[in-house]
Amino acid sequence: MPLLTLGQCDGGLVDEHLRAALDDFVSQLATIEDVEAVWVGGSLATGDHVPGVSDLDLVALTRVTLDGDALEQIAAIHTELDAGAAAGMNLGCQYADRDSLADATIERPTWTHGELITRAVSLVTRVELAVHGSALTGPPPHDVLPAETGHMVVAASQSELAGYWSWAARHPQMFWRLPVMVDLGLTAMARARHGISRGELLTKSAAIEQAHAPDWLKEQLRARRRGEQLASPRWRAAYIAWRDVQRTTATTSVGSASD
Repeated sequence: MPLLTLGQCDGGLVDEHLRAALDDFVSQLATIEDVEAVWVGGSLATGDHVPGVSDLDLVALTRVTLDGDALEQIAAIHTELDAGAAAGMNLGCQYADRDSLADATIERPTWTHGELITRAVSLVTRVELAVHGSALTGPPPHDVLPAETGHMVVAASQSELAGYWSWAARHPQMFWRLPVMVDLGLTAMARARHGISRGELLTKSAAIEQAHAPDWLKEQLRARRRGEQLASPRWRAAYIAWRDVQRTTATTSVGSASD
């Protein structure tokens, strides 16, 4: 089906190559009978998508838990797209069955960065879908997911801090070893603090402006968000990001948020 539900992206219309890749993806998934819907979340749903920088975060709603031949077919579809129409787009998709969708602890088949793994559909993803998500095919996410409230944003933000980021705070070598952790850590902490204190979602671009970082580093974050190839001083930037993750995960508590 035509990608008519997507509006503005990074200040302009969604790129036609992106539209074509998503249309191709939906058409191929239609050959798998238990796929009921395909939803757009993440930065593409919020209008914060930057081609060549942002990932494509999709969720496919299925009638049953997919396994066996269906997963082999899905892997083949993604492999073909990654090498062809969706090359360089980091098109990822999680496959969640309708009956257990409410359980945020269940790990789902997930295609990400060239491989099929299992990963839970996070609370943040669920809230993004409820607030901003749209359907490429099938029922829209707000017809299936619970209506979003401020308390759900708080819970999602708190879950992010208590889970992966608390682990990252205890492993500072991650920030030294993976330069991308500087951008991820600083923006994730800003988004979590905002979500907990305001009960509202914050885009990654807006999170840069609220990052606990010196002006020179925030300007470098902005440049990378625009797609510029600019490196930060490795050790200095890593330490700033790690300390922000350490402080935020240790001290941030659930604040008040209105429904």
